[in-house]
Amino acid sequence: MPKTAQDGATSAEDQLVREGDIAGDYLEQLLDILDYDGDIDLDVEAGRAIVSIVGGEDLDKLVGERGAVLEALQELTRLAVQQVSGNRSRLMLDIAKWREGRRDELTDLGTRTANEVLESGESVRLRPMTPFERKVVHDAVAKVKGVSSESEGEEPRRQVVIFRSA
Repeated sequence: MPKTAQDGATSAEDQLVREGDIAGDYLEQLLDILDYDGDIDLDVEAGRAIVSIVGGEDLDKLVGERGAVLEALQELTRLAVQQVSGNRSRLMLDIAKWREGRRDELTDLGTRTANEVLESGESVRLRPMTPFERKVVHDAVAKVKGVSSESEGEEPRRQVVIFRSA
């Protein structure tokens, strides 16, 4: 029987669920080694597995300053998933809802800065950000008419530049 587009969508979602399960197992082992408490929530959203660790004490230590430890753990988790599944993973890891709060802060920063650029006409270069942070800012700027944004520079010093559009 031939596969339909709908079968392909189900298969893709099944793969993301499997990635989330692999990541959840990996992170549970890590929490056990560290003797940290936390619950692992799995979800699929916007074509990627979302894995969250919530509900434990000391989870802020797994986030680190400005999310640095979280970013490293996300990369390690992606590698663990790739090792088991054979596929490169785009999963997103969140710990103690840090990304959720950060998303709100960055959306506000992007919107506020876009409006300032609209008023002044002067371009603004923001401090270096992670790919996650830059995407949130770009999405916020895109909602303000009359301004645009682009990323410039090389990792880890890549920055968002917000400017008036023609």
